[in-house]
Order: sequence, then structure tokens, then C-alpha cells
Amino acid sequence: MSFHEVQRLLHLMNVEMDQEYAFQLFQAADTSESGTLEGEEFVEFYKALTKRTEVYELFENFSADGQKLTLLEFVDFLQEEQKEGERASDLALDLIDRYEPSDSGKLRHVLSMDGFLSYLCSKDGDIFNPTCLPIYQDMTQPLNHYYINSSHNTYLVGDQLCGQSSVEGYIRALKRGCRCVEVDIWDGPSGEPIVYHGHTLTSRIPFKDVVATVAQYAFQTSDYPVILSLENHCSWEQQQVMACHLTEILGEQLLSTTLDGLLPTQLPSPEELRGKILVKGKKLRTLEEDLEEEEEEEELESELEREQEADPELEAQLESEPQELSPRSKDKKKEKVVMCPLFCPPVCCEVVVQAPISKPGPLLFPKQRSKPILCPSLSALVVYLKSVSFHSFTHSREHYRFYETSSFSETKARSLIKEAGNEFVQHNAWQLSRVYPSGLRTDSSNYNPQELWNAGCQMVAMNVQTAGLEMDIYDGLFRQNGACGYVLKPDFLRDVQSSFHPERPISPFKAQTLLIQVISGQQLPKDDMSKERSIVDPLVRVEIFGVRPDTTRQETSYVENNGFNPYWGQTLSFRVLVPELALLRFVVKDYNRKSRNEFIGQYTVPWTCMQQGYRHIHLLSKDGISLHPASIFVHISIREGLEGDES
Repeated sequence: MSFHEVQRLLHLMNVEMDQEYAFQLFQAADTSESGTLEGEEFVEFYKALTKRTEVYELFENFSADGQKLTLLEFVDFLQEEQKEGERASDLALDLIDRYEPSDSGKLRHVLSMDGFLSYLCSKDGDIFNPTCLPIYQDMTQPLNHYYINSSHNTYLVGDQLCGQSSVEGYIRALKRGCRCVEVDIWDGPSGEPIVYHGHTLTSRIPFKDVVATVAQYAFQTSDYPVILSLENHCSWEQQQVMACHLTEILGEQLLSTTLDGLLPTQLPSPEELRGKILVKGKKLRTLEEDLEEEEEEEELESELEREQEADPELEAQLESEPQELSPRSKDKKKEKVVMCPLFCPPVCCEVVVQAPISKPGPLLFPKQRSKPILCPSLSALVVYLKSVSFHSFTHSREHYRFYETSSFSETKARSLIKEAGNEFVQHNAWQLSRVYPSGLRTDSSNYNPQELWNAGCQMVAMNVQTAGLEMDIYDGLFRQNGACGYVLKPDFLRDVQSSFHPERPISPFKAQTLLIQVISGQQLPKDDMSKERSIVDPLVRVEIFGVRPDTTRQETSYVENNGFNPYWGQTLSFRVLVPELALLRFVVKDYNRKSRNEFIGQYTVPWTCMQQGYRHIHLLSKDGISLHPASIFVHISIREGLEGDES
């Protein structure tokens, strides 16, 4: 490789280097003095090019001889800088064994410069605490105590008006950890329900295909329960088909009764519901009435079995004669159903009868309904997640039960947070809430989920097909806890008597000060690889999302013409009132003085999952795909209280 070819390579690698300095590195590597680099010569040139001066300086600060870190020196580094505390001694031995490349170094319990750099670039040196990657939270609390990864109009893979409906939407959502998916069902041809966005030009797919897809992919990413949020617009007959598909296709996966057959006092936990699919939708009766009827039916069956055992001839008689309802069952049926004098099908009528009819009375004419009556077989599949309309928080407390859930548009939810934020927090401590995007978002854009999480809303449904800032925040929260789709809410959002107000947070929530030194970047990609001669001018923006006073952003200056190893060395300071709710988003952009800065990469991490000390942040693309080896190197420090706060 000639020097001219090396210069072209540097452009492709996003490096604008002084020609004289580049030629010095070239000559130093060209030990054969042939005027070209071959084999090992190019390796040496690359090593010189990628030398991390800032890491060497850090290494030398803790190394007595500048050649290695002894076990004690490495322990000092882990305690003083990485804030590893009492576990530093055991951790140091483990990290040396894991990242030191030489066998002799491992035997002597020392860490070379290569081993030190390998550690800093590893998952142990990552800003995301590796202990938060597997399932680490208590999964035995009621469902309403968790944020639940939720999707809006999951069947759409494009916009809300003309976009394609596809089972691929469910596959993508479930594979990325969604635990609540939405299904809009309408009457279809040949008696088969279809799924699409009603009254639009979106394409249509059979409901049974959606159910089959959910059955196949529900638990590939996570074992924890999947919620099917049904928007049912079907006639009585096609509702029966829906119920049939759900029971036959989902089989044992479908939860069709309470876990123990008893009336619960709270929602079950994700742990108790492992491997189960729950239906969320309208329900004809209360759970109490369902369980009471099941108990009566079991009593009747037991009574019949006892009679058969006592009189064998009765059993033979029952088998040979048509079955009739017992008098008790007849009375029960009379209380609920009256034959319409116009002989209408059940779908058109609603007749209320206070007592059994024992003699002919005046004609009862049906009340015509504008909406179809809910089919009992479909209603029965809704157990813990009965959909109810929201009127007010007072109305919910006085009339609703813990297994009833309300849905809110993003506009309504935001309004409630401003008007009655504390009441919303208390409401979400005992009942599930689902929030969905405004109907005006026809382009399938998203809203910021953070302000809904601040109020404890569990199912904040997103258009997961649309990448961007909002989905970065969403994915950032749900990256933790095994990416299982459930994240435990902070304790002050699980208390029905909580005093927390998301718009006016006050103590006892402990404020903290965050100092972030943005040190350097490594191998940042070009925003447009087709432009061979363009080299990025990178800057780093740090954004914090949380309660309103905590939501802010700061950025470094830009480094001109260097995407390969830019150096900033700038410190940003933030004050955070409620760190338990905060997420940090690190964004690298290409500075452009004439237009908007171009996105290069980002990474979002919850405050509670962030490691202090010298850390690498490995960047992701707009679609959440790793941009390895692109990263930025930072130092994170957290102090209790606010700067200048002597308390």
C-alpha cells in the first residue's frame, strides 16, 4: 500500500490527518524502506494510528512503572474511579483473568496496557451496568406495579391511513420485547374476522393469522405474559368465530380463568403468569359473577354425579333422553333472557327482567342497539383485564375494581397529569392504564413516553415501526431486566397513598448532581458513506429525560474533520431531582454550520442502570442496530445533593 493509497484509506476511515504526521507514521512502519506497507508493516501502522493516548495517560496514573497494573494498583483504580466498592478485590482478579491477553500476566495477577484497554472496551467497562442486563428485579409483584412494553396498532408496518397490515408487525414487536400488542378486529368475508385500521385504506389480514403468529412468537424473546388488547368491532356471529380461534389456536397458552379458580384480591404477577396470553377487552359481567356461575355449575355437576352413583338407572335414562336444564338453571336463564316477540336474533335486543316470568304478561318490545351485543363466549376469555371507560379518578375509586383497566389518548393523559398528577399516580398504583398515540399521528409518529411513565402509566403504547428519539427512550428503559418487557416501577409509584406529583416533585426524593466528562470518540461512521471525501465534524449531546425540571440537554463543541479518534475533554454538569425516573441519551452528531446537524449514533441508558467511572458508550443506529466499533469514552461521576447545596 503506497502512501497515496494510505491517504485515501484514511479518508474512507473518516480521518483527516495532517499530511506530514501521517507520512511520519508511514515511514516508521515501513521498516523495509520499500515505499509501501506490506503485511506486518500495515499492522504496525494501524496500531500507531489507533493508539489511545487518553487511555495511556489514565493507565500511567495508576501504574508505578508505566508497563503494568499490579493487583493492588488495579484494585485502587476500581475503587477510586469505577466506584466498585467492597467487591473491587474479587472483581480485579476476575477481570484480569478475563481480559489480560498474556498467560504470564494472568499468573502474576497483573494487567497490561492491552488488557486494560480490553477491559475498558468490554461489557464490564460499558456505561450500562451488566448486573442490570439479566432479569434482576422482583417479578412477583402485581402486574400494575410494572411498566409494560406495549405496541399501538401492532398490525401496521407503515402509516395509519394507507399503510400495510401484516403479521410481520406482530413478529417484529414480539421479538423486540413487546408484551402488549393491539388487534383491531372487524367483520370479514366468508364469516372470518379481519384485522385492519377501520375506515382507512390500510390492507387487511385474517384474525386467525394474527392469533397463529402470536402463538408462535409470543415467548421467543421473553417468558413473561403477553397481553392481547382487542378492539372488537365485530358482529355477534364473528365474535363467536374470534373466541373459537383464540381458544383453539392458543390452547394452553390462553388464560381463560383465574389462576387458582378463586376470586383474587390483586392482579397476579408476571412470574405467576409466565407463558400465558391474556385477553384485554370488554366483558359482559364482573369477574365475581363469572366465578359464582362457575361454582354453581360445578355444584350442579357434582350433584348430578352423586345422583348417578346412587341410581345407576338414572345414568342410563339421561344418556337415552335429551338433556334439559335443571329447574335452578331454568330460573337463572329466565332472569337473563326473554324471547323477543319479534323473534329477532340476540344481537339486536337488550331486555332487562327483574324476576322469573311465571305467567303471561304484556308484550316486551326490544330496545334497538346501535352497537352489537358482546358475545358471551368472547367475554368469558377476558379475565384480569376488563376494559372500562374512564370518567374521573373519584368514579374509578368508587365503582371500578382492580382488574378493570382504562385507556387514554396521549392528549387526555397529559391533561390529567397537569390537572391531577398525584391522583393519576395513586390511580396507577392499583389499576392498569393504557395510553395510545393521538389520532392525528397518521404518519405513525410517536410521543415522548417519559411523561406518562412519570405518572406511573404502565402500558404506554408506541408505533414501534417508527424509529427516532421516542423509540430510543423506549428501548433504553426496556433494555434492562433481561429485556423481558416488564420493568418494576419505583416504589413511590406503587404506593396508593403516594404524595408524588410528576409536575411538582418534592422531597423526600433525593436530588443528585451528575458530572459527565466527554473524553473521546472512536471510529465514528459517516452519516453518508456515499460521499467519499466527506469527513464528519462530531459533537456529543447529552440529553436527560425525566420529570419536567430534570429534562434538559447540553452538548460539547465539535471536532473538525475527525471521526476516527476525536478528542473533546469537556465536562457537562446536570442537577437531577428524581434520578429514579431519569434516562440519559448520548447522541453523536455531525456538525453542519449551514443546516441541521446530522445524526451519527446514540445510546440511551436508565439512570439506575448507569455505571460510574471511565466508561465506553457503544453507539446504536437510528434503528437500534449496533454501530460497532463506534463508541465514545466518558467519565461519569454522581454526587449526592445539588451543587452548592450544603444539606
